Amino acid sequence: MAPVLEKQLLGAAGAGDNNNEDEEGQSLWTSILSEVSTRSSSKLPSGKNILVFGEDGSGKTSIMAKLQGADHSKKGRGLEYLYLNVHDEDIDDLTRCNVWILDGDLYHKGLLKFAVSAQTLADSLAVFVVDMSRPWTIMESLQKWASVLRDHVDKLKVPPEEMREMEQKMVKAFQEYTEPEEVTPASPQRRAQTAGEDESVVLPLSDNTLTHNLGIPVLIVCTKCDAVSLLEKELDYREEHFDFIQSHLRRFGLQYGAGLIYTSVKEEKNLDLLYKYIVHKMYDFQFSTPALVVEKDAVFIPSGWDNEKKIAILYENFTTVTPEDPFEDLIIQPPVRKLVHDKEISAEDEQVFLMKQQSLLAKQPATPTRGATASESPGRTGSPRPSGRAGQPNVTSGSPMTAVKKPDPNMKGAAANEGVLANFFNSLLSKKTGSPGSPGTGAVGAGVQGSAKKTGTACMHPTSMSMCHVITEVAITNSR
Repeated sequence: MAPVLEKQLLGAAGAGDNNNEDEEGQSLWTSILSEVSTRSSSKLPSGKNILVFGEDGSGKTSIMAKLQGADHSKKGRGLEYLYLNVHDEDIDDLTRCNVWILDGDLYHKGLLKFAVSAQTLADSLAVFVVDMSRPWTIMESLQKWASVLRDHVDKLKVPPEEMREMEQKMVKAFQEYTEPEEVTPASPQRRAQTAGEDESVVLPLSDNTLTHNLGIPVLIVCTKCDAVSLLEKELDYREEHFDFIQSHLRRFGLQYGAGLIYTSVKEEKNLDLLYKYIVHKMYDFQFSTPALVVEKDAVFIPSGWDNEKKIAILYENFTTVTPEDPFEDLIIQPPVRKLVHDKEISAEDEQVFLMKQQSLLAKQPATPTRGATASESPGRTGSPRPSGRAGQPNVTSGSPMTAVKKPDPNMKGAAANEGVLANFFNSLLSKKTGSPGSPGTGAVGAGVQGSAKKTGTACMHPTSMSMCHVITEVAITNSR
C-alpha cells in the first residue's frame, strides 16, 4: 500500500507543478499581448495629409522643402507631393506625413480629389500661405483659397453625422486651449493625458469665431517676413501698416479657427516652430511655445489663443485708419515700374570704325558736285542752277539783283545808296548790249559801260555772272 500511496502523492505534486507552470505561461503571454496592444495604440498614425494653398511665388514649395530638410526646392505644376518625416523618440517610431501643394492657378483646383477624399478629410490639415513681400495680395489670396477648400469639402459629400462630429472636435479644441508651460523638451513627444483634462471649464465662442468651420485644423503661414525692412525703406511702411495687416490676418483666422505664424526661409525664422506646431496639431505632440506678438516680423498666434479683445490692442496704434476700413484702403499696390535694361555699349576701335565708313562710302554712287550759289559766294564762278540755252539770258533767275548784299542799316546814307544802286542795275538790264550808258551815272556808269562793251552779251550769260557780282561789289564800295 505504501508504494501506491507514494505514487499518488507524487502524481498529485506533479500535477500541481504543471498547473503553476501553465498559469505562469498564461500570465507571460497576457503581458506580451497587452504590451503589443499598448504599443499599437500609441503607434504614430499613418495617412495624415497637409494641404498647402497659395499664390505662385509665395514660397509655399520652398518652405515645405525646408521643413523636409531638402536644400533644393524644385517647383512643379499642378499638384506637387512632398512628405515630412515624423519621429517619436518615446516609442522609437517613425512615420511620414503627406504634403500636397496645389498650383497657384485655379485651373488645377480639380486635382484636390487626388490629395484628400471623404475618408481622409478628418486626418488633414489646411495651410494657407501668404506673401509678406506683396502684402496687398494677402487678403485676396486668403479669401480665394479658403473658398476653393470650402467648395472641395462640400463636393466630398461627407456624411452629415461625421461632418458634425469633426466640427464639434474643432470647437472643443479651440475652447480647451490653455497656455503651455515653459518647457523645452529635447525632441517632440506625445502629449500625456491628464486626469482632470476632461473636466476643464470651456468658455462659449464669440460671435466671429469659427463661423466658417471646415472640420479640419487650419494654419495661416506668412512667408518672406524678412521683407518688412524693405517695405519700410522703399514704400514708407510704418508700425500702423503692419498692425493693420496683422489685425486682418487674425480676424480672418478667428473665422476659421486658424493659427497664424510669420516665417522667413532666407533668415530661417520660426521654421522649427512651424514644424513643431504642425506635428502638434496632426499627431498631438507636446507643444510648449506660447503666443508671440512682440516682434512684427516673428508673430505666432496658436489656434484657440486669440479673441476680439486681444486683437483690439492693435487698434490703439491706428491714426489714419479704423479697424473697419477695407484692407486695400491702406495697403495699396504700388505702381508697376517698367524695368528698362540699358544695353552696355562698348567703344569700337577707331581703325575698325574708319574702315566701316570707308566701305560704306565706296558703295555709294558718285554724285556730281554743284557749284556754290551766287548768294553764298559772290567771288566764285559757276551757275546757281543748270544753265539753259547759251544765247538766251534768264532774267528772272539770273538777275544780278539777287546777289546784291543788303547794306548795313547802321551806316549813313544806306537807304539812299540802295535806291540809287537799284535804279542803276535796272537800267543796265533794260538796255540792249553795246548801248551808251544812261546820263547821270557818272564815272561809275562809264566804267560799267566800258566793261559791258568788252564783254558783250557775256555779262548776261550765266557763266559770266561773276563779273556782274564784282561790279556790284565795286559799286557798293564806291557808294559808301
